[in-house]
Amino acid sequence: MTIGLGIVRTKAMALLLGPAGVGLLGLYGAIADLAQSIAGLGINSSGVRQIAEAVGSGDADRIARTATVLRRASVALAAIGALLLLLFSRPISILTFGDDHHAAGVALLSLAVGFRLVSFGQGALVQGMRRISDLAMLGILGALFGTIISIPAVYVLGEDGVVPALVGVAATGLVTSWWYSRKVQLHATIMTTSDIRYETTNLLKLGLAFMASGLLMMGSAYLIRIIILRGLGFEAAGLYQAAWAVGGLYVGFILQAMGADFYPRLTAAAKDDTECNRLVNEQAQVSLLLAGPGVIATLTFAPLVIALMYSARFDPAVPLLRWICAGMALRVITWPMGFIILAKNVQSLFFVTEVAWTLVHVGLAWVCVQGFGLNGAGVAFFGSYIFHGFLIYPLVRRVSGFRWSADNRRTGMLFITLIALVAGAFFLLPPLAATLVGSLASVLSARHSVRVLVTLVPQDRMPQSVQRLFVRLKFTPPA
Repeated sequence: MTIGLGIVRTKAMALLLGPAGVGLLGLYGAIADLAQSIAGLGINSSGVRQIAEAVGSGDADRIARTATVLRRASVALAAIGALLLLLFSRPISILTFGDDHHAAGVALLSLAVGFRLVSFGQGALVQGMRRISDLAMLGILGALFGTIISIPAVYVLGEDGVVPALVGVAATGLVTSWWYSRKVQLHATIMTTSDIRYETTNLLKLGLAFMASGLLMMGSAYLIRIIILRGLGFEAAGLYQAAWAVGGLYVGFILQAMGADFYPRLTAAAKDDTECNRLVNEQAQVSLLLAGPGVIATLTFAPLVIALMYSARFDPAVPLLRWICAGMALRVITWPMGFIILAKNVQSLFFVTEVAWTLVHVGLAWVCVQGFGLNGAGVAFFGSYIFHGFLIYPLVRRVSGFRWSADNRRTGMLFITLIALVAGAFFLLPPLAATLVGSLASVLSARHSVRVLVTLVPQDRMPQSVQRLFVRLKFTPPA
């Protein structure tokens, strides 16, 4: 449902704004993300870990203390973050756009940053408690309200409606997160000043590592958009935003699910290396099986996807989208390993890996955009995750003794080979022949994924309609 609503919203924005307007939307979004990352001090992510750890201990008082401090800290940081963005709106406009004509829009964006920080703090409580169905509804309602609010705002106001749309989406996120977080029943507890100081220190100590990570990731996204804007213009920035949104849509859905349930489970088992490594291999296998066919299909039908989600004016984004898809495939492989460092709470190592990836990503983007134009941004993203894979694997080997399972090595090699084959086909073969190769790879990879996933899920956990479908397809789920 979230993906479907996202497609509707994206299509409407493309038709109403065009490439230059979509580029403006992406730049405002990058400013909001960066400001939120700085002002939030990472406590939404550290809050998930602290609450998940408290839930694992079974201590109701500890859960209540952590949740109370998380809520209060989120509100305080939201107010500070919104005020700072308001005060520095003019220099931020000059840094981003080269003039102060967008200072009023940046100032108004401070409301969106404040609303987001409060809602993310509330969402961290829901996620840490592993209320997965509520977390799913948060995502669905956020996408629904975002679509309902953003499209009319841009339809009536044009480009001037971009920031009001972002503020409206953040406001509805605040309301929905409040609604679901209030359903969490917490044990009544009395907190002393020392309790508050202790919980706040724990949140901020770990949160600063998360903030550094978020700042580096959001900062790299912001800098790359500036590199494209200054070198190639607003229209190129819009094409990049389009390719980035499409390339990350399906894979982002899988990675979000990974963070929602897998990260709290891994945190609870962080002291047991054997269990920790088993969970990471399990998660990596399922993520590869889910993501692989989608990435191959997007590579194959990139022109059709761009036309359906945007318009013919966005056709130059097709080669860029293919590079981003290849990079997203590598991200699915490397991300589960990175969660080991988070769960183990090795803050310095976590920070070093994020700094290294950011420097490589931005450095490659600066060089490749100059050398290859807009497609260079995709080449840089792909190259950064090749580097990340070679960096993270030996580090997690040292931290927990992690090794890829035999199943994962086979699955990874299968999908990497198919992705390379399809991507190479579009460089070497006529478009029709390359599309036929990609279509065959998509069908075969999807069939393989379903067959393996069926063996991983017990038959009694499947809906009756799915069981009947598998029988007709001659799949045999285990008893």
